[in-house]
Amino acid sequence: MKSEISPEPIQGNVGGTDPGPRNIELDRQNPDVLTPPRTDHGTLPNLKFSFGMAHNRLQGAGWARQVTMRELPAATTLAGVNMRLNPGGIRELHWHKQAEWAYMLDGRARISAVDQDGRNFLDDVGVGDLWNFPAGVPHSIQGLEEGCEFLLVFDDGSFSEDATFLLTDWFAHTPKEVLAKNFGVSETDFANLPTDIDRTRYIFHGEIPPSISSDMVSDSYGERSFSYPFSTQQSVKTSGGKVRIVDSTTFPAASTIAAGLVEIEPGGMREMHWHPNSEEW
Repeated sequence: MKSEISPEPIQGNVGGTDPGPRNIELDRQNPDVLTPPRTDHGTLPNLKFSFGMAHNRLQGAGWARQVTMRELPAATTLAGVNMRLNPGGIRELHWHKQAEWAYMLDGRARISAVDQDGRNFLDDVGVGDLWNFPAGVPHSIQGLEEGCEFLLVFDDGSFSEDATFLLTDWFAHTPKEVLAKNFGVSETDFANLPTDIDRTRYIFHGEIPPSISSDMVSDSYGERSFSYPFSTQQSVKTSGGKVRIVDSTTFPAASTIAAGLVEIEPGGMREMHWHPNSEEW
């Protein structure tokens, strides 16, 4: 029998005590690793990884940590980033080759984007809301009065948050005379661009934005929606819990990632199942 105080790798009449050194709290959190069931022969790859074990990138106005196939080799098609922005903190305008699907965990944020057809987007999102920026669409995120925390999911296991293309990256690699001509201003307007090794902003301090109505930009190209109020979607109730499902039929902007928010009651069980055509992250 496993001890509640100090679990041991003993199962029936097999195994033996572990005199240490050891991490008892970690063993307590992973009982089926310490004493695996008889059906587990140890040949499956690790199927979980804690964000608490991931490297945390600390910035002036927040932090970010990621779990990709480098940390979780079994996850070849999806990667994730857990990010926090302080009040007014800005995730710099950036873009990447992968789609970015997001779930708000805490606080509120203002998200913005512009697509390849010039259509702009601006919205405030709160706990339980989603957004999805398709591959290549430039976007930014800013924490509102209470700051925010969110989970980002990317449709490529090899994605790296440290390899996104930032607006300041573009500026740093473009001659100032070209920038001046492009924006129709003087070269002196770009005189103070950072030039050291840490020349990008990534996550930086900003003023808490005004009301969204005063922040809106009128554009003749029109607007496009990249957010979805998942928190207001009605749940499907079952005998053991409830679930909300969002996919491209309910959230057309997200064509590569679907999600289920599953709440299992004490003693309830999500029936044995599998996904022949996609991985579950």
